[in-house]
Amino acid sequence: MAEQPTKPALDPTQLAQTYAEIAQRSSQLMGDFIARQSAGGKPAFGDELGIAKAFYEMTAKLLADPAKFAEMQMKLWQDYMSLWQNSMLQFFGQHAQPVIEPAKGDRRFKHDDWQNNFLYDYIKQSYLIAAKHMHQTVGGVQGLDDQTAKKVDFYTRQYIDALSPSNFVLTNPEVLRETVASGGQNLVKGLNNLLEDLESGDGKQLRVKMTDRDAFQVGGNLAVTPGKVVYQNELMQLIQYAPLTTEVYRRPLLILPPWINKYYILDMREKNSLVRWATEQGHTVFIVSWVNPDATYAQKTFDDYLINGPLAALDAIEKATGEREVNAIGFCLGGTLLAAALGYMAAKKDDRITSATFFASMIDFADPGELEVFIDEQQVANLEKKMLERGYLEGSEMATTFNMLRANDLIWSFVVNNYLLGKDPFPFDLLYWNSDSTRMPAAMHSFYLRNMYIRNLLRKPGGITLNNVPIDLTKVKVPLYFASTIEDHIAPWKSTYAGAKLFSSKVRFVLGGSGHIAGIVNPPAANKYGYWTNEKLVATPQAWLDAAKQHGGSWWTDWAQWAEGHAGEKVPARVPGKGKLKALEDAPGSYVKLRLDPKKTAP
Repeated sequence: MAEQPTKPALDPTQLAQTYAEIAQRSSQLMGDFIARQSAGGKPAFGDELGIAKAFYEMTAKLLADPAKFAEMQMKLWQDYMSLWQNSMLQFFGQHAQPVIEPAKGDRRFKHDDWQNNFLYDYIKQSYLIAAKHMHQTVGGVQGLDDQTAKKVDFYTRQYIDALSPSNFVLTNPEVLRETVASGGQNLVKGLNNLLEDLESGDGKQLRVKMTDRDAFQVGGNLAVTPGKVVYQNELMQLIQYAPLTTEVYRRPLLILPPWINKYYILDMREKNSLVRWATEQGHTVFIVSWVNPDATYAQKTFDDYLINGPLAALDAIEKATGEREVNAIGFCLGGTLLAAALGYMAAKKDDRITSATFFASMIDFADPGELEVFIDEQQVANLEKKMLERGYLEGSEMATTFNMLRANDLIWSFVVNNYLLGKDPFPFDLLYWNSDSTRMPAAMHSFYLRNMYIRNLLRKPGGITLNNVPIDLTKVKVPLYFASTIEDHIAPWKSTYAGAKLFSSKVRFVLGGSGHIAGIVNPPAANKYGYWTNEKLVATPQAWLDAAKQHGGSWWTDWAQWAEGHAGEKVPARVPGKGKLKALEDAPGSYVKLRLDPKKTAP
């Protein structure tokens, strides 16, 4: 039998130095915390999110029906008895079917010991049984209003996820094995990682590190498609990309990304850049790179984003290329803005946008999915108070909200990897982009939350007014293409389908696989996920899907064929900076390169 290699003995000097460093940093963080509390007076503990109130109402109604509560407890006891019996059979070497198994795609229990080790299999199933019954119990409470029920359901899942046995040293077999093998060095390194993340959040919040930030550079190995900034104003830079074909379609292509995140999600690397791919198809591609606002932008409104975003971009494109007509794409919030722009332009008899494409864009907000949990009158009022104090919504707060929608993948997996296993996160371009936060001006974001999410006024003719023009989407008649994704948790596809039906236009709706980002940034070369098409925009989204045809590969090829029909004839390729607009700087420009440092930007 081959001799197993032995791990090198721990260096006591190095270990002592590590402990000394941890002690020093912990002392500094604690001192800073005490100083802040002393300066701010006695801390106030409120219920700004309305969580305590929601659970109080749920508990009162649950206890008001003791018979049902007893029935639920009996079902829980029965499942535990089945688990005990099956575990005993397994312990004595007999095969026994699991009482419960993790959901498909649950990666918390992928280590072999969760299946093969009697004790850890028991711990896993015991947790899953408790989680199931806890979720069913609170979900079965009658008499709660819809908003309270959704809030209770969401935060119950957050609680359940936090208590997973995979999140603790003694009940995670992979962590326990590593702790024994390294003599606890993983926990020491993990504590150091934790302190680094606390320092990154200036001691006010825990900013869990998701990727190696030093592995990427915008303009270095991300956002590298050649191009030039040809126009800029206080809200955006407009980038024109260099042609990759000798001829291009006559009508340029304008892309409006969301200003919640930075635009380069559409130009990550050469292999998955939608910008580069569209340029290779023969489009003259322009993209808006939004500014990362500070307190001086506090009073910037949705009107400002309309005027200084798509409308300014259209003027600039005409100067740069000589072409008045363009095709446009809006992604997520950029799609919401594009819809508003189309309504505005219809009212002004402005026909410069000849076709529009929406990537995972909410226009009808009647069912915003789980984001609804964070958006009610109480929470928006508290958010407005915070934004009024500093002039903007901090980007990290928005990022935390989105991460909570997939807590096991985007929070707890990194807690285990970074703090329990003591590993550095893997360099992953998408997670680098995800952590590259942007702020949002107070006035604009307040308008967006109240008029879109709470009141859902964009769908109503004349519901909102922008730059003194009532917006009526039924007046929009240009051809539209909607690309949504079946697992989207930010812009649920059935809600985007409802938005597609608001227009008087001819609409093609396509549904891709996967989620909000992976399903959109899905290049044909990857040959992943597939997509569904249906030539008719029928009454309900489910009826549409039931009659839809499924295809393999990426929906990009379907869009390319549709876009070609609206792009015009071919003309000689255009070189950025050679028209009436001269190049200001190389792509990706300066606006996108600003990363937020919480130590420098906190009020």
